[in-house]
Amino acid sequence: MTPPRSAFGGPTLPFQGRERGRLLARYNASPAQALALVFVALFLLAFLVVPLLRVIQIAFTGPDGAFSLVHFGDFFRTSLLRESFWNSIYVAGMTVLLASLIAVPLATILARYRFRGAALIHTLGVVPLVMPPFVGAVAMQLIYGRNGTINLLLMDWFGFRIPFMEGLNGVIFVEALHYFPFILLNLSASLANIDSAMEESAQNLGAHGFTLFSRIVFPLALPGYVAGAALVFVKVFDDLATPLLLNVNNMLAPQAYLKITSVGIADPMGYVISVIMIACSLGAMLLSALVLKGRDFAITQRGGGGLSRRSLGRWGTAAAAAFVIVALAVSLSPHIGIFLLSIGTVWSFAELPDAYTVQHYVTVYRESLPLISNTVLYCGLAGLIDIVLGATLAYVVLRTKLPGRRLVEQAAMSAVAIPGLVLGIGLLRTYYDFQIPFTGESLATFWFMLVIAYAVRRLPYALAAATAALQQLHVSLEEAAESLGAGKLRVLSRIVVPLMTGGLLAGFVTSFATAAVELSATLLLVARAPDAPLSYGIYVYMQSAAGRGPGAALGVIAVVVVAIATYAAFKIAERERGLKSREMF
Repeated sequence: MTPPRSAFGGPTLPFQGRERGRLLARYNASPAQALALVFVALFLLAFLVVPLLRVIQIAFTGPDGAFSLVHFGDFFRTSLLRESFWNSIYVAGMTVLLASLIAVPLATILARYRFRGAALIHTLGVVPLVMPPFVGAVAMQLIYGRNGTINLLLMDWFGFRIPFMEGLNGVIFVEALHYFPFILLNLSASLANIDSAMEESAQNLGAHGFTLFSRIVFPLALPGYVAGAALVFVKVFDDLATPLLLNVNNMLAPQAYLKITSVGIADPMGYVISVIMIACSLGAMLLSALVLKGRDFAITQRGGGGLSRRSLGRWGTAAAAAFVIVALAVSLSPHIGIFLLSIGTVWSFAELPDAYTVQHYVTVYRESLPLISNTVLYCGLAGLIDIVLGATLAYVVLRTKLPGRRLVEQAAMSAVAIPGLVLGIGLLRTYYDFQIPFTGESLATFWFMLVIAYAVRRLPYALAAATAALQQLHVSLEEAAESLGAGKLRVLSRIVVPLMTGGLLAGFVTSFATAAVELSATLLLVARAPDAPLSYGIYVYMQSAAGRGPGAALGVIAVVVVAIATYAAFKIAERERGLKSREMF
């Protein structure tokens, strides 16, 4: 009689068989799946939960080592820190407002009216997300600053200037132009899901124009708008590099960074600021949920397939076109500016650069190839870690009933709301005293810790992609393979993973692209110049006037890398949808 086989292909020992039988009977899981869940949980515990708890512990520990609120009292007694707190709230709130003024009309025009070139406009409207705000911040100073292109023209023609980039205004302006696509994307999706019958019923009752939009259309699309606005608020609150590059230090993120880097990791004020940043980010997400709580946005039928598109008329089309052109021109101006800066010789107190050259790219080629190779290495490893952990966790969550799997999933997804600066501070404090054997280097500043930070921050993207891919894979395919004698590992390697390839690749590319321009955690964890990635190099170059040209050239390279990766993720997702559609028919 042939002995029973294990999932690994070998004979099943009696103890193994009993253990596996109990797991299968109670949780529909094998020991390997239980170990996989434990492994993912330990990873998150070590590099997300413990660092955050370490930050919180230090913030609430007094000089005597006991629980205390004394550091929070010091925070609110310090005028600079109080000012930084309110400035951060103000900048995040005003960024949401300005981003809404751009995104809401744009989404409405694209969703409700027949407009030539709508697909191109929608694509261009998302392009600002490709370039991180800190990359274009310096270029925007040259375009919108006191002596920038726009103000020089205004001064010559009309005799006045507009303080686009003065202090906090500059941060708001830069952030709004970068993050408004979050509102545009979410609101456009919500508007597309509104049944046209709802709008027609309101029109039959006499609602038209702004009344129709404000009382019927926008309230029905509110979930999309709130989701986008909350994401913008959290992203702006987390951003460190843009205020630093614009020399605005009286905000929470710059203050936390300066406390840790100038005073030292023993200074508790940096941890207090980190806790306040976490509280504000979570508060924004909670507030967005409370805004929607108790409201019913469900639609019982989809008779019209979305809002009916109508003609704007001659004057309406002209007005809409003027708004679209101005909005896109302003939102794409950082890309134009960074490109001009990368090929310009001197650009100062002038509308355009004095002359043009490719020398900055030659400089980057000679001096900065390690930055690019480091970025490919770090982000590639981070993307690989994310895909392995994301696919493993998605499989355990969807295919088993193991206890705690949902808690681990929530912990992984929560990383999206944790500021990169806070995670960097937590990793630095937790692992600074651990030394690598033979080298004596701190584990916190070892280059692989950057990979870990990138992986933790981008794990939600890979997890979402893996979950979506696995949800489209029916469990009967695995059951059929197992009924023919295939073990769990063979089913995973020959059936599940190949069918999830498209989703996993999309998750990898998304993780890679977004990690390539991560700066908040990078600034804290890079200890040596040879270990620096691309984003760190851009920041260092931009600190001096002489380095702005090469820094802009690196910025263009970063934009191209992210754009190619984003396009690749889109094409992979489209191909997978096309294959699944053909399989269905």
